[in-house]
Amino acid sequence: MRTRLIVASEELATGHLTRRDLMRSYARIHRNVYCRAGEVLTAADRAHAAWLWSGRTATLSGHSAAAMLGARYVPADAPVELARTRRPGAPGIQIHSGKIADDELCEVDSISCTTVARTAYDLGRRLRLESGVIRIDDLLHSTKGDLAEVYSIAARYPGARGIRQLRETLSYVDAGAESPQETRLRLLLVQSGLDRPGTQIPVTDDWGRVVRRIDMGWLEWKVGVEYDGEQHWTDPDIHAGDIERLEFLAARGWLIVRVSARQLRYQRPEIVRRVRQALASRGYPA
Repeated sequence: MRTRLIVASEELATGHLTRRDLMRSYARIHRNVYCRAGEVLTAADRAHAAWLWSGRTATLSGHSAAAMLGARYVPADAPVELARTRRPGAPGIQIHSGKIADDELCEVDSISCTTVARTAYDLGRRLRLESGVIRIDDLLHSTKGDLAEVYSIAARYPGARGIRQLRETLSYVDAGAESPQETRLRLLLVQSGLDRPGTQIPVTDDWGRVVRRIDMGWLEWKVGVEYDGEQHWTDPDIHAGDIERLEFLAARGWLIVRVSARQLRYQRPEIVRRVRQALASRGYPA
């Protein structure tokens, strides 16, 4: 649920608030834009606040557009980014210039945003490889966006700043990733020289119904790799379900390498060694 934001001048003019109310119960975000004191703002809230600051005329872009479009993992402290505004920048707001075609714009709750494809194009040009892949994976997965449309936008602007960075980033993007950690794990495996794994691999029961999905893996060798967050190790119910899941996958011929948050942070070479060993046991060529 989005935090309620107010434009102070409007609330004071209508009499909904007094200046005393404003000073006692509200916190200033930008000039003339406030929220209730103590509210914790999400990336989407901060994007909305910047749009209000612009006089409701700017277009959200980059991280702000991604958050408004529904990307799940945009950090609350991600840059607030606007385009198509003549107002000078303000503290905490980045203003981007550059051409944006009409078909690269959309509206979310009457707020102007760059489309999914244009947003991914901008993120991929501006961010380093891992961050760019994480953000675009999240955006495409959350919105069911089409990677081909991002390539189509890129083809319109062959000389744009950051276009080489974008092309490299897009070569690693996979909308099957369901979390930033899954993206980081997949990048680790691919950049270590392994063939690119499939993502969200369906596994069927005896009646052909899809009853399980594997985070990533190689269907030909029936080796899967799964990222297990902290809850998989600390929640008894989830842990019990994992035991049943692994037994089912083993019965279907799958060998699963499980990776924890700590291992992904501190034991990356060991993860690659374990995956290589699992693949080698199934005949994967060195």
